[in-house]
Amino acid sequence: MRVQCTIGVDIGTSSSKGVLVDARGEILAQATRTHDVSRPRTGWVEMDGEIWWDEFVSLARELLAATSSVPELVEGQGPVEVAAVGVSGMGPCILLADDAGEPVRPAILYGVDTRAGAQIGRMTAELGDDEITRVGGSVLTSQAGGPKILWIRDEEPDAWQRARRLFMPASWLAHRLTGAYVLDHQSASQVSPLYDIEGERWHDAWWERYAAPVEQPALLWAGDVAGTVTAEASALTGIPEGTPVIAGTIDAWTEAVSVGAHGVGDLMLMYGTTMFLVATGEETLRTPSMWTTAGAFAGTRNLAGGLSTSGALTGWLKDLTGSDYPELLAEAEASGAGARGLVMLPYFAGERTPIQDPDARGVIAGLTLAHGRGDLYRAALEATALGVRHNVQTMRDAGADIRRIVAVGGGTQGRLWLQIVSDVTGLVQEVPQVTIGASYGAAFLAAGAVADPAPRIEDWNPVVTTIAPDPALAPAYDALFDRYLRLYAGTADVVHELAAQQMADDAGNGKEGRA
Repeated sequence: MRVQCTIGVDIGTSSSKGVLVDARGEILAQATRTHDVSRPRTGWVEMDGEIWWDEFVSLARELLAATSSVPELVEGQGPVEVAAVGVSGMGPCILLADDAGEPVRPAILYGVDTRAGAQIGRMTAELGDDEITRVGGSVLTSQAGGPKILWIRDEEPDAWQRARRLFMPASWLAHRLTGAYVLDHQSASQVSPLYDIEGERWHDAWWERYAAPVEQPALLWAGDVAGTVTAEASALTGIPEGTPVIAGTIDAWTEAVSVGAHGVGDLMLMYGTTMFLVATGEETLRTPSMWTTAGAFAGTRNLAGGLSTSGALTGWLKDLTGSDYPELLAEAEASGAGARGLVMLPYFAGERTPIQDPDARGVIAGLTLAHGRGDLYRAALEATALGVRHNVQTMRDAGADIRRIVAVGGGTQGRLWLQIVSDVTGLVQEVPQVTIGASYGAAFLAAGAVADPAPRIEDWNPVVTTIAPDPALAPAYDALFDRYLRLYAGTADVVHELAAQQMADDAGNGKEGRA
């Protein structure tokens, strides 16, 4: 008897991950490929789209080889049969390709890439904030895909002349596997302002104005089948020809699916290189501070937010101090709540929500000669938690009905970070059994596309841990949150001047910038 399995692959900011999962949700094999993004100038964050496909091919071959070489992984039930393939990836990214499907330039990444400020201003002036919000759900920010398309048209006419197709990491993998030219509704809703959120379709007039002659990709939902694996893709990956491939979606939404946090009233916290939040409801909520999007599934809407740094900030401190994570976590725990009188703004790559300020920069206040690396690390963990609190407060002010919080991602492996977020926010967090995130969610969506009956995520991935806040720390963290808000307001003018100087220096000396 063959063991029915699905493959799930997610292309992330710092790594790509793949899993092979059986029909019960058990992980039979997993693999990872690490990579770097390119930061050619301050505020620019790019990646070569061919890396995404090369890593998918490598991951698929490793996953399939693992099961063939270690038969006991499938408990003697028989050989593995890949029933479907799930894809996922960071986003919204803008990868433009020519008629033959060859990229015309590196992909421009999501809100951490802040280059399109002039295009945001121009589109807003031409269309108006109110009309942009009515059609697309959100005002234009560095997260919006439309201004980045326009930036390529304005700044790189040679690339633009060849551009005919628009991809994101998930749709790029689906295209390379099947030949299909599709994009899921959730991803499309972040190509603001070119998608009509209530009509769940492209806004033809604005597409023609800002994106033509790029062809509109056909729209599907995340779990819909985009096509089947071609003979050419099969020869490269080892996945049998004819295997169904879903459309997939952006990683944060796939992560929400992976932990069952995409129901009405759910909020997902994704602990990764950046921190992402997705609140799900049925109503289209609009606020200039957050992102309004279509959901992964028909009939749902999301209010979403994201910190530009979280794991990127803790990784920076680790590299800067030459320490390892266990040392830093132990010292941060010993430092205690409030990091012995420090408060940090985590805006080391600008900030996305809720302040929507690409020119924000990191600030550490309260330093003395008595502070050590553990205090700094504690302050960084608390800074991300304060950012989560700011986002949740903004979501609730906009009308989000948040009843349940589920945590996912690599940062959930350490109890201290989870506990700090709960203590700072006052929120109880549920942590499921499997927290590897989007690759697992992609495998689940793929299983749902072909299995009858479709699996339930509650059966695949039950909650195993609950993190409750310590009420005794609430007064201290209330005071710290007030200082956090006032610190940004009080330093913004100076920080913006410094950001302008950094960008001017970058442009003048041609050195690589740090976004």
